[in-house]
Amino acid sequence: MGKAQDAASKGEAPIGAVVADPATGEVIAAAGNAPIGLHDPTAHAEILALREAARKTGNYRLTGLTLYVTLEPCAMCAGAISHARIGRLVYGADDPKGGGVAHGSRVFEQPTCHWRPEVEAGLLAAESGELLRSFFRARRTRAGG
Repeated sequence: MGKAQDAASKGEAPIGAVVADPATGEVIAAAGNAPIGLHDPTAHAEILALREAARKTGNYRLTGLTLYVTLEPCAMCAGAISHARIGRLVYGADDPKGGGVAHGSRVFEQPTCHWRPEVEAGLLAAESGELLRSFFRARRTRAGG
């Protein structure tokens, strides 16, 4: 939740991602959402964490690693997760509007998907969901709507 809270403090959607090695428990990479600050529509927490993990491991294939993220990844991030060959995806809150794993395009269920990670949903879902709801509620209040 730390990277998600860091992102929120910068005005970004409070989404955080961590890539870890389940064999050692080592955190390889962690990132918060940053498309606004980086002026980059692809700077979602998942993408940034995958990029950092690939640099640190010296390999664009992250097979055997686990990606933890506070919110169900969108279709773009699910595609990147597949291309990175992440072994396991664990996410918190469902995203019925923008998700691409259990909702929307369901990227991993498509016949054209090259790699399907093991998926676990619901880890800290209540906490992740409340962080997101509070963030957007505050933005609407400030905007007058």
